[in-house]
This record gives sequence, structure tokens and C-alpha cells, in this order.
Amino acid sequence: MTGPDKETDADERGSVILPRSQHTISRKHINEHTLKALYRLRNNGFKAYLVGGGVRDLLLDRRPKDFDVATDATPEEVKKLFRNCFLVGRRFRLAHLRFADNYIVEVATFRRQPRPEELPNDPADHFFFTENVFGSPREDAFRRDFTINGLFYNIDDFTVIDHVGGLEDLEAQCLRVIGDPLVRFTEDPVRMLRALEFGARLGFSLDEGIREAIYLRGPLIAEAAPARIREEVMELFRHAVAGSVFREAQAMGLLSHLLAGYEADAETFALLDGIDERTRKGAPVEEHLMLAALFLSRFRHALSSAEDATITDVLRLANLLLTPLCAYFRIAHGTRARTRDLLIGFFRLSKGRGRRGEARFLHHISTPKALEFFALWCEVSQQQLDELADWRQAITAINAPPSDPSKPSARRRPRRRRGGQRRSPKQAPTSE
Repeated sequence: MTGPDKETDADERGSVILPRSQHTISRKHINEHTLKALYRLRNNGFKAYLVGGGVRDLLLDRRPKDFDVATDATPEEVKKLFRNCFLVGRRFRLAHLRFADNYIVEVATFRRQPRPEELPNDPADHFFFTENVFGSPREDAFRRDFTINGLFYNIDDFTVIDHVGGLEDLEAQCLRVIGDPLVRFTEDPVRMLRALEFGARLGFSLDEGIREAIYLRGPLIAEAAPARIREEVMELFRHAVAGSVFREAQAMGLLSHLLAGYEADAETFALLDGIDERTRKGAPVEEHLMLAALFLSRFRHALSSAEDATITDVLRLANLLLTPLCAYFRIAHGTRARTRDLLIGFFRLSKGRGRRGEARFLHHISTPKALEFFALWCEVSQQQLDELADWRQAITAINAPPSDPSKPSARRRPRRRRGGQRRSPKQAPTSE
């Protein structure tokens, strides 16, 4: 059952409370700074819960990326309790506890949906007002996005509290929105992308109501702040699920709205899968590599009909492809330049060895990165593997140490003095 009927059903059933003996969460798996925050809040008479993804991941025996705390203390009351507290956010007021090792614990006050009669007279003030109405833990649970993210761990008695049916959905490995997906995706269109991300990360199936709502509300994601979309897309790469999420987003009509009209092909999806595999093996996530992967297929096809393309032509094409998306997301010129270098380097490598300017290209600072990108494409596509081996051999030879390290390097020619005479070498001192 989906939509508001499901929420009503959850209300009628009441909450589920699991005692410590019936769940697997242990305090030894919770960050020490988070535990300090929870205990100080509790010891000062406030409710203190571990909430959100941290609870979900611990119940799934996964290692949480971070831990969030929710409390009935207001942000100002939290600040009085912690000397290391900084209040952040104009739209949604939060407390950040910053510890010496740069770890940050985010502490939020329980919120609720305001009643119609509580809303300000000016509709322009409604959004800010609704984000800062404090409420009970149960009311706060129903404001969250997905049922599996609406679970609470109570530090007072070590119980897990479920107001929204999240435990059921964890057991069924199903992702479901709290409330009506059409309404919740209209409130925050980025939730559509997060639904696909959680489904891919956790291996959960999407509730049918989520799929229907994405088809209907997909265009709304184009109204989200580009900076926020950019960060959410980078999260896909950090979690190594970009290939699968982009593939599903395109199948559901979401990708073109997400990336300003962008459409991917099979080659691009395969390359994104290759980057995800690279990330799983510990390689760093680099935005310029992500951008180059998104545009490589278009770049290659545009050059396929231009056998006599010059480097100037290639540079112009790379700029033409990258500029619209980079401008839309306000991507820095440095990142754009590194992406362009990868595409130009790919073009040079794909042409094979023995061309003019090869020595200078082999010593160029961007060539090793371009070779990594070219190797990724070769291995994914199973094309030009011989050329890849040749280039690797050439670059290895350049970086190899000299065959006889003891052999002195060639002496520099002595500089000439003014007037054309050479400066004589310094004479060794002699004993008298």
C-alpha cells in the first residue's frame, strides 16, 4: 500500500519498539564523539536519539558513513551544552559539534508539519516557517523521506523505535516513501534521485508508488539548485553506483531533466560502470574524470568523420561539448581544463605512436592521467589494446632509472664571459 493510506495505516498500528535483545545495534559500533553527544543530552534531561542512515546501516550490518543525532533540545539549548557547538543553516537551523579530529556530529531538533492555521499570512514565508516548527519524535519521523531512514535508536534504553514501518521494509528489502510519493517528490524533487541511489546502494527494490511518481514528477528535478544536484551526482560516484543509477534514471525519463538535457548511450554506461569498479578498488573520485566519461562517446563520434582533425579542432570540439554543462553547474575553470586535457590526450593516444610531437607529448604533465583514462576505455570496450600496450611501454621507458646510475651526467659547457672569452674552470688549491 502506498500514498497517504499507508501513513494512516502506520498511525493506526502505532509504533514498534525493539528492545536491546531483539536488534543488533551495539554502542561499540557508534562513533565515540556521537556517543558523547547522545549521553550529554540525555544526562541534561533531553531526549537523544541516533537517527537516519546510521541506524539503517547498523541494522543492515553495514558501516555508516556518519551519524546524526535528533533531540527535543532546541538549537540554542544544544549550544549552551556544548562549547564546540556552532549553529548553521538559515533555512533549517542545525547544531554542528566540531571535535579536535575534524569530526562533526550533526544535531537536529525534532520537527513537525505545521497546522494550516499556524502558517504566516505571507505565502512567501511558508517554506522557511515549515522547516523550523519543533515537534515530537513521532511527528519528526513522518517528516523524513523514506521509511528505512525513519528509524530511531534511543540511547536511554538502547531500543530501536519505528513509527513508519521501516523495520518491515528493511526485512523485505523494499524502498518506500513516507507518505504520498507524488506529494513528497513535489516538496523536494531531489528525493527522486536519492530513491534511485538508495535502491542501488542497498540492493533494494523500489516501491511501485515511487516508480510511478518519478515518471510523473521527473521534470521537477530541473528546478532544484544546480549546486545541490552536482553534489548528489558526486555522491553517486563516491558510492560507486553512478552507472546503475544513471541507467535507471534514463529508463525512467529522469536523466535528461537531471543533467540539463543530457542523454547517455551504451558506451557511456559501460564507462561509468568501469569508473564505479575503479572506485570500489580504492581509486579516488575525481570530477574531471566523471565529466570526461560522460562526454567521451560524443567526442569520439564527432571526430570519427574528421580524419584530418588538428589539435586546434580537437580543442574547439572539447570546449563546445563541455561548456554548456559546466556553465549550468558552475564547474570551475580548472576542473573544465583538466577534463579537456583528458579528452585531448585520449584523442592523441587513440591515434597511436609515431606521430609528430610524440616526445613532447610523452613528457607532458597531463599524459599519465590521459593514459589512465584511455586504459579504462580500452579495457571496458576491449578496443585498441595493442596501442595501449605500446603507449604504456613508451611511458615506462621514460620513467625508468638510468641503466648505469654510477655514470656521471654530462658536464654543462662553461658559460662565456662578456667579450667572448670563456670562464676558466675553478682551479683546485695546491699546497706550497
